Amino acid sequence: MIVGVLNQKGGVGKTTIAVNLAACFSQTGRRVLLIDADPQGSALAWSAARQADPDFVVVGMAKPTLHREIAVLAKNYDVVVIDGAPRVNELGRAAIMASDLALIPVQPSPYDVWAAAETVQLIREAQQFKDGLRSAFLVNRKIANTAIGRDFHAALAQFPDTPVLDVALAQRVVYAESAARGLSVPEAAPRSEAARELQSLAELIIANKERLAA
Repeated sequence: MIVGVLNQKGGVGKTTIAVNLAACFSQTGRRVLLIDADPQGSALAWSAARQADPDFVVVGMAKPTLHREIAVLAKNYDVVVIDGAPRVNELGRAAIMASDLALIPVQPSPYDVWAAAETVQLIREAQQFKDGLRSAFLVNRKIANTAIGRDFHAALAQFPDTPVLDVALAQRVVYAESAARGLSVPEAAPRSEAARELQSLAELIIANKERLAA
């Protein structure tokens, strides 16, 4: 399975989600590859900051040919996670075409809803060429019990072909603290609420894959 963490808007937490998802998948014993498809190389920088190698492989591939080369890269892994590039360009389109599931992180902000339309449109275009491509919104940096959070879900309803996942990731300082140490959240704080949310997200993704394959 290839999960692309994709959004044409920068600063929505793509790298944080991609790194931590890869860590959660690897903790279940799966062979995991994390592809850094962003020219900024944030996932590669995270890997280089570590004192020990992570339990999954991290490679850089910010190339517009990613969707054509992904089969060779993925053949030895159970799960591939792609940290996609921002902006509408060939790199973004290649990452979408390479994915089985396009996971779109969005923050509870009107700006993210406006930007989401562009990403959804790119995915719709890609689905014309790749029938099995699915997509879903992931609410990131959620602040509980706020009116903007409720309004935000209503705003995302304008994209009926892109569901909002039942699992959301709350805004928590442990994400920045773990990254600064070159660690994933499951490593740095395995019993934290953040780790539980991430694990629930990973389990939801795997469960959806298995349902579709049944």
